[in-house]
Amino acid sequence: MNKITQLFNIKYPIIQGGMIWNSGYKLASAVSNAGGLGLIGAGSMYPEVLREHIQKCKKATDKPFGVNIPMLYPNIEEIMNIVVEEGVKIVFTSAGNPKTWTSFLKERGVTVVHVVSSSVFALKAQDAGVDAVVAEGFEAGGHNGREETTTFTLIPMVKEKIKIPLIAAGGIATGRGMLAAIILGADGVQVGSRFAASIESSSHNNFKETIVNTLEGGTQLTLKELAPVRLIKNKFYQDVQDLYQKCPSKEELVQLLGRARAKKGMFEGDLEEGELEIGQVAGLIHEILPVEEIIQQMIAEFETASKEKTTFEF
Repeated sequence: MNKITQLFNIKYPIIQGGMIWNSGYKLASAVSNAGGLGLIGAGSMYPEVLREHIQKCKKATDKPFGVNIPMLYPNIEEIMNIVVEEGVKIVFTSAGNPKTWTSFLKERGVTVVHVVSSSVFALKAQDAGVDAVVAEGFEAGGHNGREETTTFTLIPMVKEKIKIPLIAAGGIATGRGMLAAIILGADGVQVGSRFAASIESSSHNNFKETIVNTLEGGTQLTLKELAPVRLIKNKFYQDVQDLYQKCPSKEELVQLLGRARAKKGMFEGDLEEGELEIGQVAGLIHEILPVEEIIQQMIAEFETASKEKTTFEF
């Protein structure tokens, strides 16, 4: 057992990212049943919908699972109370100050992990009392840190600064990627895009097929004036780029973005007008598979690559 498998009482140090419109109870329970740690993504759920998914997840698995909570959520207090009421023992927080809710959760027996994009924020999370951090490089899909630090440089930088367990995220979808992250200093990995293109993901099949068909260079980080987000280049993305040619104000960007773009794209399958959030590693994802098969492929590749590394000679 390593620090992450010990912390969460799981078989493999693989955490499924809590992705909006992808991470319902079916995905979370499937990952947990396959030996990883599944996370329900609260960011796209109304409070009572989250409660329903937690209850269904408890019936679908007897293994540990958690909830990912963006702290910018408007109903954050209600969400935190639901998590405690439903007996969830693992919470991943993101998009906010970890000091705000870490003590509240830990006093109630919850293991807390915070997602960061820099060593500065990793230290702040450690000082706030979290049990581990996820350091996410800007290869990752969805909302990203403003620093634009890649996973390859971020992980060893964070490792130098903190003493608590470290989980690497951003650009990891294979066993070789997992091995690379661990060699760089991570104790485990968080995987998002690979699980978004799984049978159990709650996203629309149109979106899953688009992930599989996305090639190198098919994603871009944009909308930095609002909140940096990596998404697939489609009509909506091109509309954003066309607006940038006119030096838009922040208000004009907000107006173009509108509401529910991510839901429209990922959950409803509108490939033209929707926001299709995915990571650069989509170029390595070639088929939609069941979660159990994804995890077993990762572990097999990890073990093979580990043996190759030990026989390498200059």
